[in-house]
Amino acid sequence: MMHLFHTVSQECSRLTTQKYSTSFSSAILLLHASLRTPIYNIYGFVRFADEIVDTFHEFDKEALLKDFKAQTYAAIKAGISLNPILNSFQKTVNEYNIDLQLIEAFFYSMELDLNKNKYDLKGYQEYIYGSAEAVGLMCLYVFCEGDKNAFEKLKPSA
Repeated sequence: MMHLFHTVSQECSRLTTQKYSTSFSSAILLLHASLRTPIYNIYGFVRFADEIVDTFHEFDKEALLKDFKAQTYAAIKAGISLNPILNSFQKTVNEYNIDLQLIEAFFYSMELDLNKNKYDLKGYQEYIYGSAEAVGLMCLYVFCEGDKNAFEKLKPSA
């Protein structure tokens, strides 16, 4: 039954990707079939965090993001979540040995997004690293199939 649970969770991430970004969904289809699901899983996670920051104006976004972050790390540690987006993401993080520092950098940028609109050069670079580069590096872990040596070799040009 775990296989079915993971399949349903991953379908939620795929559907999230398809509904929120037709262009990214189309690009994923260009990848080898074995890479598509984990990339959908990363995008679903990123999309939900971004929705908290950019869309849920009538809610306490800071509390929602804090809770989502705590649930993310709990899911990764436990190897399961009843939130299908977090379950599919933790599966990808654990399967491909994605560095938790990338996830932390991503959350840091989302936290910056809650309160700050203007950045100096250093702040801008930190924001871009977490909101874009770190996500790309999560994907690179998938492309390298979790091989840290391959990841480190390709990271400078990623």
